[in-house]
Order: sequence, then structure tokens, then C-alpha cells
Amino acid sequence: MTRLADYFVVVGYNLDKREGSEGQGRILQRFPEKDWEDNPFPQGLELFCQPSGWQLDPERKPPSFFVSVLTDINSERHYCACFTFWESVENPQVCKGEASEADEDESPGVLQPAQLYAPKSLVLVSRLDHTEVFRNCLSLIYTVHVDGLTVPMETVIGNLLTCIIPLAGGSQRTITLGAGDRQVIQTPINDSLPVSGCSVAQLFRQLGIVNVLCLFCAALTEHKILFLSSSYQRLTDACRALLAIMFPLKYSFTYVPILPGKLLEVLSTPTPFIIGVNSHFRSETQELLDVIIADLDGGTVTIPECVHISLLPEPLLHHTQTAISMVLDPELEVADHAFPPPSVQPSTLKIQDKEIRAVFLWLFAHLLQGYRWCLHIIRIHPEPAICFHKAAFLGQRALAEDDFLMKVLDGMAFAGFVSERGHPYRATDLFDDLIANQVERIQKETGDPHKVMKHIKELADHLFKNENPYPAVSMHRVQRTVENAQPRLPQTSFPHLDEVSVQLFIDHATAKLKTAPPVVKAELKSMVPSGPPLADIVDRNGNVLANSARRLEVVRNCITYIFDNKMLEAKKLMPAVLRALKGRAARVCLTQELNLHVLQNRAVLDDQQFDYIIRMMNCTLQDCSHMDEHGIASALLPLVTAFCRKLGGGITQFAYSCVQEHMVWTNMQFWEAMFYSDVQKHIRALYLENDEEGDTSSPKRLSALELASEQSRLWPTLSKEQQQERVQKEESTVFSQAIHYANRMSYLLLPLDTSKNRLLRNTGLGDVESASNSYITNSIAGSMAESYDTESGFEDAESSDVANAVIRFINRFVDKVCNESGVTNEHLKALHIMIPDIVQMHIETLDAVHRESKRLPPIQKPKLLRPTLLPGEEFVMDGMRVHLIADGREEAIGAMGGPPLLPAEGAIYLTTYRLIFKGTPTDPLVGEQVVTRSFPIASLTKEKRISVNLPMDQFFQEVLQLRSCTFQLMKIGFDEEVASDLAEVFRKHMHKLRYPQHVQGTFAFTVGQSAKLVVEHKTKDKNQSLKTLSKNLVKTAKRTIGRQYVTRKKYSPPTWENRSMSEEPDQSSLTLSSTIRSSDRQTMSNVVERACCRDYQRLGLGTLSNSLTRSKNEPFRIATVNRMYTVCRSYPGLLIVPQSIPDSTIQRICRCYRHNRFPVVCWRNSRTKAVLLRSAGLHAKGVVGFFKSPNAPTDVMTISLHVIHQIVIVLFVYNVLVEITNSLHQSPNKHWGSIRGSGRLSTYNPDVGNRLAEKESPQANGGPSETYFLRQQRAYLYIIGDKSQLKGGKQDSFQQWEVLPIEVFDVRQVKNSFKKLMKACVPSSSNTEPNMTFHRCLEESEWMNLLHRVLQVSVLVVELLDTGSSVMVSLEDGWDVTTQVVSLVQLLSDPYYRTIDGFRLLVEKEWLSFGHRFSHRGAQTLASQSSGFTPVFLQFLDCVHQIHLQFPMEFEFSQYYLKFLAYHYVSNRFRTFLLDSDYERIELGVLYEEKGERKNPQVCKSVWDYIDRLNKKTPIFYNYMFSPEEEEVLKPYSFISNLKVWDFYTEETLSEGPSFDWELVRGQPEKPQEEAGDRQEMTAPKSQRRIVWPCYDSLSKVLPDAITKLLQVRNKAENLETELGQPTEKWKDTWDKIKTAQRHSFSSSLLMSSNLSHQRRSQGVYLQESGVGSSINLALDCEVSATSTPAAGRPSTSTLYSQFQSTESENRSFEGILYKRGALLKPWKPRWFVLDKTKHQLRYYETRQDKECKGVIELAEVESVIPGTPTMGAPKNIDDKAFFDLKTTKRVYNFCAQDSTNAQLWMDSIQSCLSDA
Repeated sequence: MTRLADYFVVVGYNLDKREGSEGQGRILQRFPEKDWEDNPFPQGLELFCQPSGWQLDPERKPPSFFVSVLTDINSERHYCACFTFWESVENPQVCKGEASEADEDESPGVLQPAQLYAPKSLVLVSRLDHTEVFRNCLSLIYTVHVDGLTVPMETVIGNLLTCIIPLAGGSQRTITLGAGDRQVIQTPINDSLPVSGCSVAQLFRQLGIVNVLCLFCAALTEHKILFLSSSYQRLTDACRALLAIMFPLKYSFTYVPILPGKLLEVLSTPTPFIIGVNSHFRSETQELLDVIIADLDGGTVTIPECVHISLLPEPLLHHTQTAISMVLDPELEVADHAFPPPSVQPSTLKIQDKEIRAVFLWLFAHLLQGYRWCLHIIRIHPEPAICFHKAAFLGQRALAEDDFLMKVLDGMAFAGFVSERGHPYRATDLFDDLIANQVERIQKETGDPHKVMKHIKELADHLFKNENPYPAVSMHRVQRTVENAQPRLPQTSFPHLDEVSVQLFIDHATAKLKTAPPVVKAELKSMVPSGPPLADIVDRNGNVLANSARRLEVVRNCITYIFDNKMLEAKKLMPAVLRALKGRAARVCLTQELNLHVLQNRAVLDDQQFDYIIRMMNCTLQDCSHMDEHGIASALLPLVTAFCRKLGGGITQFAYSCVQEHMVWTNMQFWEAMFYSDVQKHIRALYLENDEEGDTSSPKRLSALELASEQSRLWPTLSKEQQQERVQKEESTVFSQAIHYANRMSYLLLPLDTSKNRLLRNTGLGDVESASNSYITNSIAGSMAESYDTESGFEDAESSDVANAVIRFINRFVDKVCNESGVTNEHLKALHIMIPDIVQMHIETLDAVHRESKRLPPIQKPKLLRPTLLPGEEFVMDGMRVHLIADGREEAIGAMGGPPLLPAEGAIYLTTYRLIFKGTPTDPLVGEQVVTRSFPIASLTKEKRISVNLPMDQFFQEVLQLRSCTFQLMKIGFDEEVASDLAEVFRKHMHKLRYPQHVQGTFAFTVGQSAKLVVEHKTKDKNQSLKTLSKNLVKTAKRTIGRQYVTRKKYSPPTWENRSMSEEPDQSSLTLSSTIRSSDRQTMSNVVERACCRDYQRLGLGTLSNSLTRSKNEPFRIATVNRMYTVCRSYPGLLIVPQSIPDSTIQRICRCYRHNRFPVVCWRNSRTKAVLLRSAGLHAKGVVGFFKSPNAPTDVMTISLHVIHQIVIVLFVYNVLVEITNSLHQSPNKHWGSIRGSGRLSTYNPDVGNRLAEKESPQANGGPSETYFLRQQRAYLYIIGDKSQLKGGKQDSFQQWEVLPIEVFDVRQVKNSFKKLMKACVPSSSNTEPNMTFHRCLEESEWMNLLHRVLQVSVLVVELLDTGSSVMVSLEDGWDVTTQVVSLVQLLSDPYYRTIDGFRLLVEKEWLSFGHRFSHRGAQTLASQSSGFTPVFLQFLDCVHQIHLQFPMEFEFSQYYLKFLAYHYVSNRFRTFLLDSDYERIELGVLYEEKGERKNPQVCKSVWDYIDRLNKKTPIFYNYMFSPEEEEVLKPYSFISNLKVWDFYTEETLSEGPSFDWELVRGQPEKPQEEAGDRQEMTAPKSQRRIVWPCYDSLSKVLPDAITKLLQVRNKAENLETELGQPTEKWKDTWDKIKTAQRHSFSSSLLMSSNLSHQRRSQGVYLQESGVGSSINLALDCEVSATSTPAAGRPSTSTLYSQFQSTESENRSFEGILYKRGALLKPWKPRWFVLDKTKHQLRYYETRQDKECKGVIELAEVESVIPGTPTMGAPKNIDDKAFFDLKTTKRVYNFCAQDSTNAQLWMDSIQSCLSDA
């Protein structure tokens, strides 16, 4: 029984303390005046009566009622029912004004009313929440006052304050206040269930299902919640409803349903809260960043961005939403029915309220089912102490990853739930019944909404009956004031009550209560049932992922083999066991099996057994989380102190010293749970022993909670002595366990080597709360040392640090568990004294163990394999033992078939050239295979430290991830034997090698440095002229460039004086010899030899000869204006320009282009004579404006300097046009036009227009259309320019050129695209997400899209050139996209560039000579590191690869050739692709050095020389399908659907590493076939089958095609011929003979077949069929019958190179056999000599058929040709006059012709060449 109301208070407006517009309230009277002892009067009541503030109002407001909730210091809630009405008062301002005449501050225009109304509140304070009863009582008091009833007010209030009612029990009590009223108060049956009325249903109607569920989850996960409404009572109801649906959890934070405006600062509190605020204060709540705001009036919930609410786990959230929806809107289910039931009405609001609460009860039963099985009882007497094993609960429910449940279980509400409901012997309620008896029903019905609704209605019925035990009883009869009587109210204020009369009532009732007999309520206590065990629930649900029986059998067998000492069998099973231990069932099985082998808490093993058991334990613990939710670590804890091995000197090493590297041991919550679990077992055993003394039945079946319940029931019946004895026994049990755990913790926290403290600062244990969440991978003691030592400032790596840290950790543990389990202070002090001794004693034991363990023989690790190095390659760091960890490529880990080759154990080597891993797989099934992974150090793009989860049998100090732009990735973990500082040294060396200070620090320069220094002393005089010329050339260039190039920061148009045409002589009239000093002529002769000039002469674009003999009819000339690199540093020295353009114009015009890269001709179409020009983009916007203007200016006098400068540009372009026109006089089509004119674009070629507009072509597969070009008009010249620069240009018929603006991609796009491409092709980790598949990542990289755009523009240019229009490509800086486009155009248009020699020439000309920035784009030095790697050249090679795939018979080189270049252009093995221009190469003296140093056998500095050497030896670069069409122009499909991913990006050969360093691949020893055959004969019959593993074997080696196989046979025959001393034939000659013979037989068969229309494609098919063994006769003797003759008009492949020469007479002026005397002590040898007038050379070959030149004699160096005399060793029987000598500036050559006539002919021919020059 308790009082209905504790206090009655009258609160009024305080007229004396009015400040500004806001006043204050004051308590006028309160009853009783003296506080109750059990319930003091709440302070600050007047604030809550008027939460919006005390204010006077000019109008009387209707009375209002609401209930506020106040919470006292003891967390007790007081319900303050507040009834407010308004009384009239005189306006104090008016009174004041009358007294003081007038106030100067007041405005005279505002009229103040004479009468105002002040609020007055009648307040009831109670500990009970009976809102309606309070409303009726206060209304009655108001009615008595207003209506002037005869009943004394003191009597009514006295009766109210003395009314006593029961708290619960389902009784009803009729009360009266003595004013003719009667009320029936019904108490709930069970006071533990909340009373909600209609508030829950009302809340859902206001906010909706999703919003309320969101608030529900926010409240449970401890977020701040703020309700807004203009109604105070609705705020209270909403807060009450939120608490009601949280049942059985109770909210334990700040709870203020109505917060006064003066206390709004409470909203800034850091703790969670549920608060209601009037909407009047909405603006003050806008700045709250972490508060969830629910607007009850607007029906919205606002969640700030920084707040993340964890929602209910699925599918529980969906089921809950569905159930609530069926309650609130039952018509929803039948809304779509054709014949709906007559009416499906929702329940009444009160019933709906209970149904919604029933849904939440059902939800909590779902969430907390089986929770009682995870309660640990740690004390029974004198009071039960209960703890909850959170990890076990989450693990058995398979919800360890669920964020919502984790937060709920960690929250204060659940802690209160455990302390309140964990008691095993107490009264039960509806929730207990639900958990105990209806869990199985809930599980079965979850999927059936109708059954769920039936259950919910049953629960709702229970809740309704609990709240309304007698629903039929008339609730009240209360007199109320008549509404229409209010205007006639007397203006009297609420009377002052007589305190004495009211106090007499209270005193009388108190005295009566004291004399009355006490009301004893029979509490129905019982044992709380636990419900079905958790394991049963989960297993029936199928949530536990059980391993197959076979895996468990493997684990059992392996353990049996270990203990039976069958180590070989155990070793075979070990990998399978370690894989099986990933599953929980196998880990549980392991702990059970190991337990069977422990006898009397000890199991002594030998070294090998010990190692295997430790490996399995570490593997088991490695996958345990820090929570140990599956109880694996707790099961292993007793085992690690049982298994041991004997060391020398009688010392024993236990398993715990080897399994410390796991985060679970540093988690305080784990140790607490383990401790409480063991305490519970011992206390249970304690009472079982007591019971067994008197009862021998089966008490062991009782659980600990059941025992505790029984003991709690018996407790009152025991004598005090017995009670005291039991308390002491329990306390002693807990104390002994605390000592035991202090020992256990020291075992697992103290490292074996306490002096080795290098791991101390790698982990941060922090405080106890953060300990459970820390990710610990290193020394445990160290992890604690940091958290404590940082406070004291000591970080010395001493063992005392470790000891102190462990002592602190154990002390904190002991304090916590002992306080919770009631250990006495004396015992606690004893523990604190004992712990340092325990730790110190254990350290001493460990020192001895550590000392002895060092003497053990080391574990056998795989031998480190040394890699083969290239000539000149040296080790920078010798091999360090590492593990190569698997990355995201599935082939290496066996996911695509085959054994897991990774992870592998071996060594990492850092050399001057490469980063090499070489080792063996850790999987014993493939342990004999060698795994090699390497990449050039210059290709490293990213290096970072990573963390990985790996089997714990190996400790990794550091794991590095290294990514290379050769599409390679290494994840290496340094073994524990590697010193910790070595990894950092390795990183520094690697970074130093990757980014040298200068390009001379790269491997290509340093490769033969030591040998080179010795050689230089001998060859200094020989090459002196070369070095001097390079220096002179660079000095001259620097002087000129420093004057006009380097110092010019910004472009400015030249002045009139600078533009004077007479300023400089016309350099076009100067010859080469007259403009270059004699010291520079040697260098210029080398310039002439460069690729550019050779190609220009082949194309007929110009010759370098005497000006007198040069034909003036030639449209173009080779200009030497840039010979000193003064005009454009990034251009070659010799350039093709129109004949009529003088050099002075070039020097002016170049300034208009970026980096002075003015337009030059780079190729001419031999058929249409159209030319291809290249340049950079224009410099400034004003320059581009000329192309945009419709008409050229005419009045020269009024033209500004800027416009004149534009005219100079156009004059240059126009001269180009004139030259082109002159060269096209023979062209049949002389009509010119525009493809951009209105109306002509669509008829010209739809494909071109679509491409320019970036639309898809109407052609199928993106194929080009040819028909329109042949008919339509075209312009002289098309300029391909950047769309952003040329946008908005207008075209005029006067202009005979046309600008085609296109969108080009930026190099940053290429860079970013390449990064994504690398991550797609070589992922760092396997990813199963559907959005991260290979094809999705490839698409997101946009690499294929970039290829498509380059190819599209290139094909467009090819089409324009093929129809007779010239094209100028003028994009960006002229060295990236421009180079790609012009190179591809030439490749597609000219078959010569599709040969090996031609492609080399193309790359040398367009990429190297024209200044692609290889060093800058490749980030080859420290200066360019920040720019990053941008693979523009790789993109070009990929485009060539795409074309090669579509036209496989048009290329002489193979796909391997492209991969070889792609690899070595970033490898820095060769100097070819270093530096950014010819100027820089000359500056370093590397441009022409190959000629002088080509004979060095050790090092090949040019990639082209290397390819030539290799091509002579092996057909690796040759394409067997090469069968080109003459003058074939290729037009590939460019759509993305037609493009393929280059296998260079994805392939890997782990057996040998990259195959692009041929010496390394060739140098690998092959397994002798004979030995293998012998072994097979002994064991089994021979088998021709061989397993080929993906990503390990090289398919081209293991399965060569038929032609390669036959050539390999030929190669073996060649080796035999060499051994026998017979002349050998090269593979190329063999192939040419075979192909010539085969072509004859094939072409004759073609004559008989009319169906094969396309000879090229047919032959391709025919050759492909030959791979399967067909009719092609690849006879090695190659003898062709006399009747077979080559097909007419089809040159053999052996003459492919010569078909691209201009004419025979031009290149081979005179040829024949001459004997040539070798150098000192070398014999005379016959050679085939060729005299070349064009190149001014005398070349010699080994044979006439040989295409590779053995040597060259420059005629420019010849001083004289004179008859000679025979010398020693000369050919015999030869006329003396057949000898002649050739004297050069370097040496004298001795020759011998066949006879004297032949000798004279040679002498005359050579002399003729000399005189012509």
C-alpha cells in the first residue's frame, strides 16, 4: 500500500520578481509543509508548471492539464500532475506609469491593457502514474473553487493526501474526496509490466512504423532523442510509449518528458537522453549536431549526418514491420482481393496499443532467447551475484557480427536487465513465461504471419488484462464545472487554504495507519525457468556452419598420428588439418581430442610432437576473435598449461609460451568471462558436495542457476552459523580462483624473452574498456607497457617494463572481479601483495626456458635459392627470408585448378636491375616446385605496408605490398629470422634504386660501369672526336637556347624589327657543309644516319646533298635549321618542311606552338601523295582566333601586330597547301571541299561525322565506311585539333583547309585509368563482391574506352589520307596523343612499318626523335617522381596489339615482340627509352654511342641491337602467319566490343618469372629427359601426358606450335652440324626456303580453285591448319623440284625488306665478292660488298642472302683508293693487281678482288662516289 499523492502544491505568478517580459513562479502553498521521510519534496517544481515560462496574458486561456516527470538523486521518478488556470491581475506597467507620469523609453503609441491574466497551477506530486485519476482530482478541486460548492477545500485536499491504495495485484479501490465524487482505481495485476493506456498506438499514428522503429533502436543503442510538440501531454505520452515498447529493458539515462525552456542547456549533455521540448523552442534545437529530433506534430524524425543508428538484424526487422503493419492496418492484406471480406476494422485504440506492445514483446523474445543459459552465478550467499557471458551468447546465436545486438548487450539497459532478472529465485512475469515456454512456438511460427498475429493477440490480451483487470466497472463520477457558467465566474482568486486543517487530516491518517495491522503481500517467488538451451535453438535453425564429418575425421586422425609418433603421416595430413581448422566444428573437435591425451593435467611431448601441437593451436587461435564467442580459447586455456616438452637441465617448456601472439589474451572481458565460468563451476561443485553427503540421488543434473535457486529458497531457513559458513566458503572459493587466474594470466601475458621488448610499442592495450576492441598481433606484455609507460614517460626496453605492465593488468582484473564477487578487503590486499611475486617467479622460470630453448636445433626451413643474374647485374641486398603471400589472382592459390602455389617461402633479392623472389610453395604437395616472381626495380609504382591474416605458425615482422607497372604484385612478409631493421634498410635501398638522382643512375648506365672504366682508358683516343663533337654541339645549343628559349617565361609576339625579312640570310640556300663547322660534321653525319633521314629518303621526301645538285622540283626539303636544337629542343636535328619555306620563317612561326613544336611532315602516301604532318597545339587563344574568323583581314595598315602574326602562321600553312597541291597534279580527283559544311557532313561519310560527334558509327562492329570518300569533295588539308581550343570556329569557302576539332583525353586520365587497370588485372586481394568483379573493374578503369578513342581518330586520319587529303595532327603538347595517332596512322597505311625493321624505325622516328618524354612519363628519376607513371607508349603498343589481333597476317613481328617492348620500355635495362629527347641524349653522349661500343659482348645498350641479336638466334619475334598484301591499308574495328584485354596484363609464369630477359629464361636448366624416362620405366609405363598448371608453366614452351617445334628440331640439327664442323644454316634461311616452296604448291592449287577469293585469308587458314599436322610439307632439306618456280608477282618472304627500298640502283650502286683482310692477326675472308651511293656507304655481308650487315665503311671518312700488294695470308693464285687498299681517317682496309679487272671496277666505282660527294 502507498499514498496516492505525496504533496499538493499551489504555484502562482510572482509579481515581485518580474524581469522584462518573462516572470517567475513561486510556491504559494504546499501540503504537507514537512517532507515525508521516504519521499522528500522535489526542488524546482515551479519551472515545470509553466515549461514555456511564466508570462502574463491579456486574454484568459482555458484551463490545461499535463503530467511532468521529475527524477530525483536516487533515480526515483516523481509524477507531477499540473492543472493550470488563469486569474486576473492588474497590469503592473499601467500602475507604474500612473505613479511616475510617463516613461521616456516607452513608445507613446503602444496601449497597455489595464487588466492581465496570470497563470496559477494546482500540482499533485506522486510516485504513481495514474494520469486520469490525477486529472479528475484536480478538476474536482477547481470545480469546487469555481462553482463555490459548500464543501470545504481543506477537506477535499486532506482526503486526497490521505488516500492509500495498493501498488499492484489487480485489485480495485473506490475513493472519494468528500465532494459527492466517486472514483474506482484499478491497480495492474503485475507491477513489472508498464502501463501505457493508448500512448503507444498514438505514437505510431503520429510518426509511422519506420520512424518509431528507428527511435526504438536509437534508444536501445544509447543515442540522444528529442521529442517536439506544441502539446505538453503528448510529449509525456510519447516518452511513456517509447519506454513501454522497450520492456523488459528499462531506460536508465536522463528522462525528462517535458523540459522547461530555462533548462535547455541540458540538451548539450554528453550522455544519452529522452527529452521532450515544446515546439516553441524549435529554433534553439537546430544547432544540436548529435541529437535525433522527432517532431510529433509534423510526423518526422530527423537524424543528423554524424549519427549512425544500428537497426534490428534482418529478417527480424522485416518481420517486426510486417506484424505492426497488420495491427495498424489489417485491411492492407485484403486490399487486392477481388472479393474482400465485409469489413476488416482495426481494433480500438486501447487494444491496438496492447497489440503493438505484444509485437515488441515477441521481438525481445526473439532477440534474447536462451539468455539465461549464458548467466554466470558467481555468488549465491548472502545475495546472488550474476554476470552475463556476452561472447558465448553472441557466438551460439551466430550474431557476433551484428552491430545492433552488440550495442544492446553492452548498454546500461541490458546491465540493469541482468541484475534485475538474472536472479534465479524471484517472482516471474509474462516475459519470463515467453522466454521459458514459448520460444519453440515463436521459432516455428516466424514465417507465417497469421500464426504470428494469433500469438500477438494472445499476448495483447494478457497485457490488456494486466492493465484493466475489471474493464466493466464504471470508472468514476466527478462533478465538473458547467462550460457556459465560466463567463459568470466571480473574479476571485484561488483561496488561501488553512494549513492547520489540512495537517490535521494528514496527522490523523498517519496515526491510524500506524495502529493498523501491516498488510502482508504474499510474494509468489519461484525458480525462474531457463527455457530451451541455446545450442538446440541454433542447430534447429541451421545457423551453425558445421564442418563435414570427413574434415573432423582428418583432424582426429592427425592428432592420433602425432601421439602415435607417426610423424610422416601427420606431416601429410597437416595442410588439410590447417585448412579444416578454419571451421568452428573442427576447432571444437581439436580441443576435445587434445583433452583426451591429457593425464592428470599434464601431457609431456617430444620436440616434433610439441611443434605440431603448437602449430595446430596457433592455427585454431588465429581465427578466434578477441571476444572468443565460440569458446575455443577458453577450451584451449587449460590445455596450454598441460602440454609441455622437456628441455635440457630438467627444465620444462609449456605450450603457453608459444601461443601468446593472439589478441584474445589481451582482452579483459575474455578473462572475466573465463573467471566467472570457473567460479560458477566450483560453487556448483561446492553445493553438490554438500548435497551428496545427505542425498545420493541425481543432483548433478541440476544447473548452477537451479542450484542457486534452491539455495536461495533454503537461505531463510538456515541458522546464522550455517549462513556465515556458506558465505565464507563461497568467498574462499572465489579467492582461490583469483590466485589461480593471476598465475594463468602471467603465463599468457609474459613473453618467453622478457628482455626482447621491441614489440612493446606496436600495440596499444589502453584501458579495460578498449582492451576488448583492440586488434593485438604482437607481444601482449608489450601492448600493455605502452599504455602505462606513456603516463610515466619511461619507454626503456627492460624486462621490468614488461613485468610492471603485466602486474598492472592483473591488478585491474583482480580489482574488478573481486569487487563484483564480494571478496573481502583482507583477501584483496593479500592478492595485491602476491601478484608481483607470482610475476617475478614466472619471469625467472621463463629465463631458464628461454636459455634452454635457444640450444634446440633450429627448425628446418627451406633452403634459400639464389636467382640467376644478367651480365652486369649485381646484388644490392642478399636474400632475406620472406613469405610470398597470395594476392587476388585466383590461379596461384589453386582456385582455378591445380595445387596452391602460393603462399610460398623463399627469399627476396634486391639487385641493381630487379626485385626477385625465389622460393618454394608451403603446400607440401607442390613443395618441390620453384616459384619465381620478379620485376624491374624501375617499374615499381607503389610500395606500402599492409596487415594480413595468416596462419600463425610463422610470425611476420612486417608485410610489404609492392606493385609494378609490368603488371606484377608482390606481397612479402619478412620472416622472424630477418632483423627488424633490415626491412627498413631494404625499403630505403629499393626507393634509392627506383628513383635515382639522375638518369645516369639507372641500371642502363650503371650496368657495366666497373668494366667500362677500364675500357675507357684504351678507347679514349678512338672516340675522342665523338665526345668532343657532342660537347661542342651541346654548348652551341645551350648558348642559343639560353638566349631565346630558356629565359623566355612567356610568349610575346615579335616586334616589327624582329620580323624584318632581311634580318637573317636565307638559310635554305646554305648547304650542310657550309653551315656546320668541320668539328660538327661527324655528328651531323650520324644525324643523317638516324631513323628520320633513312625514312625520309625511303619516302622520297627529300635528300641531304649538295645544294647545286638538289632538284628544285622537289616539293619538300630536309631542313637543318634545328641542327643545333635551337629552334625546338624536343625535335630531331633534321626536319621535313616545304621547299619554299625559308628557315627564318620557321624560326618565327615556331613560337606560336607549344614548346616551339611547329608543323613538320612525317610521312607521305606513295599512292595519293597526301602528307601527314604533326605539331603541338597552338600557343594562345589569340592564335586560334584566326581559324575562327570568317574572313581574313585585308587592310594591312590597320592590322594589329597580333593579327599580322596570325597571318604568318597561315602563310606557313598555305605554303604547305601549295606544296601538297603541286605534288598532287597527277591526282585524278581535283575537287576540294569541306566535310564540315552544312548539309555535306551527312553525305560525305556518316562515320566521320559520328566519330567527331562522339556517337556510335552506323556501321556494324565500328567498321569504317569507304564508299563515300571516293565520290565526295574534300579539302586540301584537315587539321585535327583540340576541341576545347578550336570550339566555335567558322568555315569559309575561301579557306582551303579545314579544322576538325576532337576531344582528347588528358594524361591524367591515362594515369588514373592505368592505376585502375592494374588493380583490375592484378588485384591485391580476392574479392567476392558482385560490384568488384574483373569485368566491372575493367569497365570502371575506362582503359578500353581510351584505346577506342585513339584508334577511332587514327582510322579517321587513315581514311582522309587514303582519299588524297593531307592531315595535320595538332594535339596537346605534340608528344603524347599526337605521337600515338601519327604512329598508328603510319602503321595502318604503310606495310613497311609492319615489319620488324620498319616498326623499329617508326618508334625511333616518331617516339624517340620527336621527343616523347619517356623519362618524365615513366617517373624514372627523383625529380619526376611526383608526376607519377603515365603509360602513353604502353597505350600505343596495346593499340598495335588490337590491330595485330584483327590482321594477324599483316605483321612480320609477333605478339611477343610487343610484350617485349612493353616490358623493357619501363625496365631501364636498355638506354633506348631513357631521356626525353635527342637533345638530352646528345647532352649525355648516348645518342650515337652504340656504334662505337656495339662490339661489347657483355652488355647490349640498345634494345634494338638486343632484338636483332636474338632474332638471328631464335624465331621468338617472328610471326609465322606473316603474308602481307601489297600496299594494304588497314582499317581496324575500333568499338570496345571488338577490343580484347591484352594477355600481357594478366599472364604470369611462376616457374621462371618474366620471359623478357632471354638470357635468364634460356639459362634455366631443363630436366634431363633421359633420367625422367629411366625413372618412369622403373616405376610405370611411359606416358606422353603432362600436367600444365595455369600461371606456373609457360604454354609456349610446354606446348609449342608445329612450326616452332620443327624449327627446334632444326636448331638441334644445327648444333650437331656445328659440333661436326659443317656449315650451318640460320633459321630464317630455312624458313624462307620452306615458305617459298610451299607458296608455289599453294598458289598452284589456288589456280584450280575459284572459291578462294581472298588469298591472304585463305593462306592464314591453311597455315593454321598446319599446326594440327596437315599437308604443308615442311621438309628440312628444302629441296625444290626443278619444275617448281615461284608464283608470278608474289615476292618471297626473304625479299620482304628489299621491297620497301626505292630502287635497286639507288641502294645497291655496285656489289660483288671481295676478300677483306681482318684486323691484326686475323685471316682474309670473302665477304659480299655493296656500294651504296645514296647512303654514301660501303657495306659488307657474310653472304649474298644475308640481310644483316656485318660492317659499314663510311665513304665520308675515305681519304684515298690506291692499288695494293699481297700480304701474309692473302688468297693464293690471285693476280697481284687484284689487290687494292682503301685508306680512311681511322685505318687502312686491304681488299682482294677476283681479278685485276674486277679490282679496277671497284676502284673506279668508289672513286666516282667520292667525287660526287
